Amino acid sequence: MGNRPNLIYVFADQLRYDALGCTGFDRAATPNIDRFRQQAVSLSNAVSNTPVCTAYRASLMTGKHQTSTGMVINELRIHPGQRCLGHVLTDAGYETAYIGKWHLFANAFGNHTDPRNSFVPCGPHRLGFDGEWAAYNFHHENYSPAAYYHTESPEKIFYGDGVYEPTAQTDLAIDFLRRKADAPFAIVLSWGPPHLPWRPDNVPEQFYRLFRDAEFAHPPNYRDRDDGHADDWQRFRSSEERAALTAWQRGYHAQVASLDVEFGRLMAALQASGAADNTIVVFTSDHGEMFGAQGRHAKLTFYEEAARVPFFLRWPAGLDAGTDVDVPFGAVDILPTLCGLMGLDAPESADGLDLAAALRGQAGAEPEASLLMCCGATAAWGDGYEWRAARSRRYTYAIYRSDGSEHFYDRGTDPFQTVNLADDPAHSDEKQRLRAWMLAEMLRIGDDFRPNSWYEANWTDGNRNVIRSAIAEFGMPVPP
Repeated sequence: MGNRPNLIYVFADQLRYDALGCTGFDRAATPNIDRFRQQAVSLSNAVSNTPVCTAYRASLMTGKHQTSTGMVINELRIHPGQRCLGHVLTDAGYETAYIGKWHLFANAFGNHTDPRNSFVPCGPHRLGFDGEWAAYNFHHENYSPAAYYHTESPEKIFYGDGVYEPTAQTDLAIDFLRRKADAPFAIVLSWGPPHLPWRPDNVPEQFYRLFRDAEFAHPPNYRDRDDGHADDWQRFRSSEERAALTAWQRGYHAQVASLDVEFGRLMAALQASGAADNTIVVFTSDHGEMFGAQGRHAKLTFYEEAARVPFFLRWPAGLDAGTDVDVPFGAVDILPTLCGLMGLDAPESADGLDLAAALRGQAGAEPEASLLMCCGATAAWGDGYEWRAARSRRYTYAIYRSDGSEHFYDRGTDPFQTVNLADDPAHSDEKQRLRAWMLAEMLRIGDDFRPNSWYEANWTDGNRNVIRSAIAEFGMPVPP
């Protein structure tokens, strides 16, 4: 093992980039995360290549886009015949722990609480995380009995009366850290907040109190009509939902504040363990939340509110503190880059790049942009929602499959993406350059930009089990 660093990878669910004090939200209650940002490298152009729960998690585990993993919508079961983060860590001798939301196993639309969907049995479907396991596939109620986890049986383990799930999950991570501090260890901590529901009773009252009377003005890109390209999860289903935006944001930011306290506890335990200097700690999110911007809520769009995420990486023994790296960086780059920092071999099948040199402030190959994609609606099969996009340091280009409509935004002068420059002759060269880069990147990974129904018919077994992708024939489903 030599002196390879430990790893603590912490990610929230639906935490948008600008929801923290250190990223510009002046009412945030995030002192611990803000302090951590000053100690870390910030990847200021980090994005979720497909800003939705399952696709992000598949990219995190494999270093591949959703067209390469086959995870083209939510509620699919990933094929375990892929080399993943857990395999790399376990094979290198790390003691591993996975704690929290998984969202890569259930092959059912709904029925999340059935143990057949929520329990991931020991074996190949844990994707190499063969150490300690305290996880569930999907839920977002933060108190028992609706909140629970599994270890080595389908039996649900409930938290104590009034125990907030992120607090219990952080306790599990701290306990593992204290027991394994002298061994090479790797912890993945996947919190559920600040994903909806954003009710006052889904977060401790002390945090809701901070935002109980807060008012939230609509952003400059708010639209009072739904985006015609939005799916059923992204549309406002009623005027009452639009009227609830302020209440939603109160609950959302209360949940963010609650995570800050848990993150602070975890960092204090790491410092007390004596292992902090040689431990890589990542704080990030799987995607953001629109809150009415562009006539949408939820995620799964190329707009900044959904696609851009905080990504702070601290390693006192290996990286300079308080630096900002603006290289385009997507979820597919996380696994190769962690491997580069940790001295491990990244899977050859990864689509992403090892950008460790950029984090070290060294010269090296850097991508011109990040490829973003959506292969269908959030969780249901059906055509009409597919898009592809490219995001460079300054510009965003996107195209919808259904009608060929193009979007091109100069985020340097228009950070809220209010003016579509796709037909502006003054920006034609920049648009065509980014579009050409996107098409070349799609060709590199074998992405044919198919309709969603084609993926259902060709990449699954008809029962939401992935059996192939653009780059691989995985074979028939592996029994749990």
